[in-house]
Amino acid sequence: MAEAAPGGGGGQLRPLEPASNAVLSVRGGVGGISFQLEELDSGARELDVLARDLAAVELAIYRIWESLGSYQRDDPASGAGALTAVWEGQRSVAAVREELERLAGGVRACQLEYSAAETANRLMMQLHLDTPWLAGRQLFDLGLSGDGRPNRATTEAIASSDPVVAGVFLAALLGVRLSPMDAAVKMALAAGMTGSSVPTLVRMLLDRVLPELRPRPVRVLKEGSLEIALDASPAGLLARAGEVEDAGPGQIEIIQTTAGGRDTFIVIIPGTQPGNTGGPNPFDEAGIGESLGYGSEYTAAAIRAALRQAGAEAGDQVVAVGYSQGGIHAMNLSQDKAFLAEYRLKYVLTAGSPVGAITPEPGVSSLHLEHRQDWVPGSEGLPNPDTKDRVTVTLNGMVRTPPGEDSGLGPGHRLTNYEAGARAVSASPDASLAASTAALAGVVGAGGTARATRFQLVRAPKPAAPAVLPPLPALGRTILPVGGGVSGGGNAGFGGGFSGGGRRGAGLPPVK
Repeated sequence: MAEAAPGGGGGQLRPLEPASNAVLSVRGGVGGISFQLEELDSGARELDVLARDLAAVELAIYRIWESLGSYQRDDPASGAGALTAVWEGQRSVAAVREELERLAGGVRACQLEYSAAETANRLMMQLHLDTPWLAGRQLFDLGLSGDGRPNRATTEAIASSDPVVAGVFLAALLGVRLSPMDAAVKMALAAGMTGSSVPTLVRMLLDRVLPELRPRPVRVLKEGSLEIALDASPAGLLARAGEVEDAGPGQIEIIQTTAGGRDTFIVIIPGTQPGNTGGPNPFDEAGIGESLGYGSEYTAAAIRAALRQAGAEAGDQVVAVGYSQGGIHAMNLSQDKAFLAEYRLKYVLTAGSPVGAITPEPGVSSLHLEHRQDWVPGSEGLPNPDTKDRVTVTLNGMVRTPPGEDSGLGPGHRLTNYEAGARAVSASPDASLAASTAALAGVVGAGGTARATRFQLVRAPKPAAPAVLPPLPALGRTILPVGGGVSGGGNAGFGGGFSGGGRRGAGLPPVK
């Protein structure tokens, strides 16, 4: 919590309350507790440096005083007076040095108290006891929302405490329903997996339980370009994600805009597009496995190729925007060494995305929107870190699925609700949000005419299933002609049960 003096300068320090309200809860950024604790630590270290410098000055003055000792018997107006003046100067420097040391100690004590308070507050939030008005809404989130789903905080707490349950949540994102009692899940996740990271759990799921959903290479096809009127605000960029998703399966959009005489390329990545899981669309449920477990290896490579085709050159600035699964892909770019070696990723905007396990490289700013009723951002069991360049906004307004519409993953996960939240973010006076949105505007500008290029991403087909050969005959047995019996108690009718040269499954349609 920041501190300020009454009237803006001088006087008693007092806590400065964050601008968060019942609609938005803000964590991280320049107003976040972690950054403020870093500032306190930095201030204490600066005071220590000044105190050490003054100690050196103090010692130098003392030595001067010592060297003047032989003059103390001279005329009082010169010898004794000079000794007295130097001594008083040395004591004055010592007094300032002692005060700086006292201030440094006070700042460190303040930092420890704030850290302890933040730890207690985090525990209260995990126990859902953070604020009275939110305590009563837990029942709404869990029972009265119409879909029976847990909220983000509940999902995060459960997934972080039990790897089997975490595996069930992750399987649900992959479009597979698994019970916590499922033997395959227990085999893959339960034994010794407590505390395992989300990528590890996902890879175990795909290796041992759902191998048909393992990632495969992705190629990119350019569809076409057109001029658009770009709304470069967070809400406008999320609206583009909805338009890209509606345009068809597997599509992304790259928008080229100019700000400050420099080109910036905005990558728009849609959310999960259900249907034919494991098929050609890399944004189906299987795409969640690639994003959470494999760092978006193939999708990130396809995005790099699309940027080249859109006219981006090495060293150009890039902003990545993604909703749901698209947000995971977008955030993965912030730690992809190959991507960062080619382009300067400046900003990432996500909505409804579980990205707490992703640590961006220094210099990448990010803004993450989560809804309190949305279980998806909590499915990995990790909160987003609270850092200076990373801001997480929780939308607290209660929402319902409109009558007659499919609830999907729940009303809190609807993109339209996140767009409304993004508009509230832009209007908020919160220091962290103001700094984050200003950072975005500094990269993409205020909007206006821009060039948008659509690309089709296509996942490679599944490899053909290996042919299964019949068992070899036992040694010492005589095989009769095809259609006859086998002597010595062998497999009667060998050759009569298979077609196509005896390969099991020959003649069946190929596996897609």
